[in-house]
Amino acid sequence: MAARLKDKVALVTGAGSIGPGWGNGKATAVLFAREGAKVLAADLRLAAALETKRIIEGEGGVCEAVACDVSKAKEVAAMVEACMTAFGRVDVLHNNVGIVEVGGPVETSEESWDRVNDVNLKSIFLTCKHVLPHMERQGKGAIVNIASVSGIRWTGVPYVSYSATKAAVIHLTRVVALQYARAGIRANSILPGLMNTPMVHASLVGAYGANADEMVAKRDAQCPMGRMGDAWDVAYAALFLASDEAKYVTGTELIVDGGLTVTCV
Repeated sequence: MAARLKDKVALVTGAGSIGPGWGNGKATAVLFAREGAKVLAADLRLAAALETKRIIEGEGGVCEAVACDVSKAKEVAAMVEACMTAFGRVDVLHNNVGIVEVGGPVETSEESWDRVNDVNLKSIFLTCKHVLPHMERQGKGAIVNIASVSGIRWTGVPYVSYSATKAAVIHLTRVVALQYARAGIRANSILPGLMNTPMVHASLVGAYGANADEMVAKRDAQCPMGRMGDAWDVAYAALFLASDEAKYVTGTELIVDGGLTVTCV
């Protein structure tokens, strides 16, 4: 299949990568462009978004890049306006921004709790708030939100704020899906499991230093398939949900975890 997003405009948040390699948002933005979409690539770091833009344009695609802190209402409004100015519509909204901070209720500070909630959850509220009116006027649209298997399972690490926000993302997505179903707008979430991306690797290096490779091996071993997933596994799931192939799929969760959740209690 080719051109699965032909003539569509996709707004991808978190479309850059914090280091060399492919993060989920970067891979998804590039894949969307390869499948015919015009892409608005947004990232907290403009340099990261511009790198994605260069890749897309180098392959003959169309992309505009903007810097955006998606936890800030004014910046989200400006991002959506930039997409409308550049392309005149928003057919696909892909929310891919997220951070992890380790700690349970006792260990987590109030500041950490608020930061994770702002980035992981408030950001999706804000992007939906500003994109949905445009999709409603168009009479169609698709929203794909990145949640996590930690929103439905205990995965062995006490990051209470991350797990709580990802659980909330799942249900926020369901609520949006039902409210806007008759408006022709679909909303679904993707639940990645243990993934090997630049952000994950940087987190492991930060936490374990020289032992980071041992943790990578340990995470690989946790997966029934014997390896973590990569950014392209998430990107192809997002492509399906964003495309018209999923025209009768809304309000649901697509788990991309190599069978991990089957093993979790």
